[in-house]
Parts: sequence; structure tokens; C-alpha cells
Amino acid sequence: MKEVLREIGMIARALDSISNIEFKAFELTKGQYLYLVRICENPGMIQEKLAEMIKVDRTTAARAIMKLEMNGFIEKKDDPDNLKIKKLFPTEKGRNVYPFIKRENDHSNQVALSGFSEAEKDAVYSLLQRVRKNVEKDWESVKKGNKRIY
Repeated sequence: MKEVLREIGMIARALDSISNIEFKAFELTKGQYLYLVRICENPGMIQEKLAEMIKVDRTTAARAIMKLEMNGFIEKKDDPDNLKIKKLFPTEKGRNVYPFIKRENDHSNQVALSGFSEAEKDAVYSLLQRVRKNVEKDWESVKKGNKRIY
């Protein structure tokens, strides 16, 4: 069997390491940029939806969100219809950092796919979406306390 997930893991760790180094100047650490990007792209989203988008548990998301808020990148605002709900919005500081993060992401995509034809890029994207959807099923199940059968 091909070790596809090892390859995906190595790619993800390398890119995460690069991003953590490059975003250190903005005082973004340990993947916080992932959260900030999603909040900038979806202002007003709630914490639970953000955790689901990034595929992390609520505790991990809460910790990252708290640090982003403490460092002035995001702010929580009450939902006018339900005061128990806190919506997440980027601050001016967060909005100012977003274009740099986006440029880094676009560059990383370019580097990763250099030498690929458009058809190959489309195929890689499509295949990775299928892999993600397969994994999401297990992720949802395990998140609910179920055990996987090996």
C-alpha cells in the first residue's frame, strides 16, 4: 500500500513550519494564522463552526481564539439575537496581516504545484477533496466518541 498519508503529513508539517517561521514577525504562532484566515474570510462566524472548518476540537480552537483575541487580531461580539453566542471578527490588525498570509498561501500553492499541468492540478485537487471527505467521516464519528474498527 502506498503511504499517501505520510506524504500528506510531511507536506503539511513542512508548510506549517515555514508559515510559523514567516509569521513570527506578526506574533502569530502555532498555526494561529489558520484561524485568522478563516475569520477574515468568514467574519461573524462562531467558534464551533471555525473548529469544524479547521478540523480541531473545541478546546484547541478556544485556546487559539483566546490568544488571537489577547494579541489584538480578532474580537468577539455578541449576537444581537442571542447573547450566549459570540461571533468572531478580525480587528484592523488582523485585517492588515491577512494579505500577507494570503500571499504566502498563494506562493506555497505555486511552489507545491510547479511543473504540474492544469489538468494535473485539477486532478490533485479533486483527489485530495475525496481523501478529505473519506477522512471526515471517521473524524466526525470519533469526535462523537465512537471507536474505529481496524
